[in-house]
Amino acid sequence: MLELARLDDLPADYRAALGEQNLVPLWPSLRAVLPPGQPRPRTLATCWHYESLRPLLLQAGELTPIEKAERRVLVLANPGHGLDKMQASAAIYLGMQLLLPGEIAPSHRHTPNAVRMIVEGEGAYTTVDGEKCPMQRGDLILTPTGLWHEHGHDGDAPVVWLDVLDLPLVYYMEASYVEEGQPQTVSGQGSERAYLRGGVVPSPVFARTNPRYPMLRYPWVDVRAALQALAAQQPAGEAVQVAYVNPETGSDCQNILGYSALMLRPGETLTLPARSPAMVLHLIEGAAEVDIDGKPFTLAAADTCCAPGFTPLTLRNRAGDKPAFVFIADEAPLHKKLGLYEVRHG
Repeated sequence: MLELARLDDLPADYRAALGEQNLVPLWPSLRAVLPPGQPRPRTLATCWHYESLRPLLLQAGELTPIEKAERRVLVLANPGHGLDKMQASAAIYLGMQLLLPGEIAPSHRHTPNAVRMIVEGEGAYTTVDGEKCPMQRGDLILTPTGLWHEHGHDGDAPVVWLDVLDLPLVYYMEASYVEEGQPQTVSGQGSERAYLRGGVVPSPVFARTNPRYPMLRYPWVDVRAALQALAAQQPAGEAVQVAYVNPETGSDCQNILGYSALMLRPGETLTLPARSPAMVLHLIEGAAEVDIDGKPFTLAAADTCCAPGFTPLTLRNRAGDKPAFVFIADEAPLHKKLGLYEVRHG
């Protein structure tokens, strides 16, 4: 490919004249913004081990009361973007959040979409739009854009969950903000119990309200059972994976990021092709190894790793005779809406 002229090739007085009128020549930077063949992501293959970060998270609970933190979170920052950017990939933010017994993280709502993947502990809850969602390990709880939500803890031991937000994208679009609110009044609980069977949805007195987010909590006990039932039916070599979707429409449960759960059978190795979206893998149960384009990581329960887009992955169950379960968040819905989604084989 033809080498283009550099900025330094232009006379200094010409560069100064451009700057005075807020003009920039494209050609010196053209290869950087339109690289040949495929993108050059800043996102790096990165892993965060829960055993290492957990003591620091608990120490944060001792150092900073909830009243001074509002949300007590350690951000899982990707070094490829710079730690100050507080992002795991171009569109994904990750954070480990701690709530101690008796604490309440006050009600607010914000423009970024969020989900909570519960990592450890019992007795906490998230109230979303008046629905109280209990938190148990492996549960996925949605706090979609614009919905009021708060967290509380009635138990007796620390509760930790993984926050996944589309904050980097919403912030980049200059659309990120938060509003504080009053404590919520619980008006409903357990919407997930109304969607226990596919194809059957609530229809009180033949009225179809079709709520935008009809299901806010996806219990791990149900998702795990679905994966095991699927594994019993599918032949070896086929991925055992389920998606978290809107039960009314079958579409992704949120607009920008996609969420799924994957089961690795005992001894199974699974190779995933290179796809355009970046992805995050969080190990719910078991033990696994992940190779991200030649960079290996060993995952124990509650470990989290990030893979850039256009990168092949290999997952291997190293849990002996037990299955391993992986929660996945990716940028696929965004890529598909923009017409950018791509899968590369070989």
